[in-house]
Amino acid sequence: MIIEDAPLPPTIGHALRHAAARFADQPAVVDHGAVTTFAQLDADVDRLAAGLVAAGLQPGERVALWAPNSPAWIAASFAVYRAGGVLVPISTRYVGHEAADILRRSRAAAVLVATDFAASDPVGMLAGEAGLDDVRMRLVISGPVPDGWRALDGLPSDAGAAREVQRRQTAARPADLSDLIFTSGTTGRPKGAMLQHGPSVRTYHEWSARVGLRAGDRYLVVYPFFHTAGLKSGILACVLRGASIHPQAVFDVPAMMRRVAAERITMLPGPPTVFQTLLDHPDRGSFDLSSVRSSITGAAVVPVEVIRRMRDELGIPEVATGYGLTETTGTVSVCRCDDPADVVATTVGRPLPWLEVRVVDDDGRQVRAGQAGELLVRGENVMVGYFDDPDETAAAFTADGFLRTGDIGLLDADGRVHITDRKKDMFIVGGFNAYPAEIESRLLEHPDVVQAAVFGVPDARLGEVGHAVVQVRPGGGLTADNVSEVLGAWCRERMANFKVPRSFGVVESMPLNATGKVAKAELRTRQAG
Repeated sequence: MIIEDAPLPPTIGHALRHAAARFADQPAVVDHGAVTTFAQLDADVDRLAAGLVAAGLQPGERVALWAPNSPAWIAASFAVYRAGGVLVPISTRYVGHEAADILRRSRAAAVLVATDFAASDPVGMLAGEAGLDDVRMRLVISGPVPDGWRALDGLPSDAGAAREVQRRQTAARPADLSDLIFTSGTTGRPKGAMLQHGPSVRTYHEWSARVGLRAGDRYLVVYPFFHTAGLKSGILACVLRGASIHPQAVFDVPAMMRRVAAERITMLPGPPTVFQTLLDHPDRGSFDLSSVRSSITGAAVVPVEVIRRMRDELGIPEVATGYGLTETTGTVSVCRCDDPADVVATTVGRPLPWLEVRVVDDDGRQVRAGQAGELLVRGENVMVGYFDDPDETAAAFTADGFLRTGDIGLLDADGRVHITDRKKDMFIVGGFNAYPAEIESRLLEHPDVVQAAVFGVPDARLGEVGHAVVQVRPGGGLTADNVSEVLGAWCRERMANFKVPRSFGVVESMPLNATGKVAKAELRTRQAG
């Protein structure tokens, strides 16, 4: 039983230690029948952290983790925290040069990968990448260990390393950096948001209380661990509340629903795509969701109809919505599990109690309640800044310290947040943020592409997908007839799948506005027509 007035753990590493003391023999991680208790997980983390320390990891050094959701991911991440490192999660959808860019930009001292995941070959993808001299430790968290790599679980340690782990744990403070999570901006240049231990713990203690997460809950974590939704509202929330983590590596609706029934899942969060796919699945009638008590969805503007159908057709009694950014440690606002259905369907709840939310017009002036404008936020769970990027950090904040979210919304009379629009160019593919400038930059590397414009278009399954309009080099190999096939294949070799445009158009020249920029509104109109 959670004691609500107990002092909060000061760091994420302490949170696991507290959970091991309070829920020692309770399941912490359940993976297709394999159960790890909280006490076992805590002991495993101590051992892995001692190996990292013995291998030379210094406090504050960055450790990249590039692997799918798994029990090994959970143990490795806590080992990084407990050894005093800063975790740098990398998207499993990235290809080699994208992952290598994160390793270079974070100046990672170590990279941890899984080699037993059939959908990717991280070792092979990194093999030809240059400029990775800072990565002095190359470690495998699960699967075969290739030449030049070592198994994290096999790193030798001694009593001295174990004592050093305990010393670092004792010395850790709430203001210490916990994570460096890279998110692309409208410039397309990856930026590492620096997040802290204490705000992470406090945020997901509050988040868990609002959504009704309880000790003993069985939580199927569909969100990827490399994303704040999986890392914070999945792993960390479960540890804080004493719920068991059931990691889901692949988005496969029938496989997920079999796990829901077999493992009697009680908590089933996910992006709207998960529930839209489930609702429209031809075998939905055969799925047993009777154990599911609660769900929270977000990552996009959630259609009201989806919320209604989740309650009425899937029979999930507690459905909530929330809103956040990587730069706010994943959460700005969240509904309560007992909020009325109309509140959940039309708002993303009230802001966290320590967050200030301001709504401003294009000139930065605060607007009245109920009027839409850009959302600005200020408070302790807002990032410290972007790693090694003072210019982007300065641009992200107002002079008085508010983070510019770039999202359009309003605050109603009850203080709840409504999201009315999204960042002007960004679109969300199945819960993953896709930034046109980054994709356009890659398209322009093709020798036959003169100009490129990318924007999101509606998609029944994923919510939105990318559509690219290109101006091609006369006499080159790209034509209106082959552009989708040729350029699509070219993109799939060079970028994560969610970024790859699903459709292409060719124009003789791009429409430009008065400042010489591509007039995307006109291109969208042509697309709609």
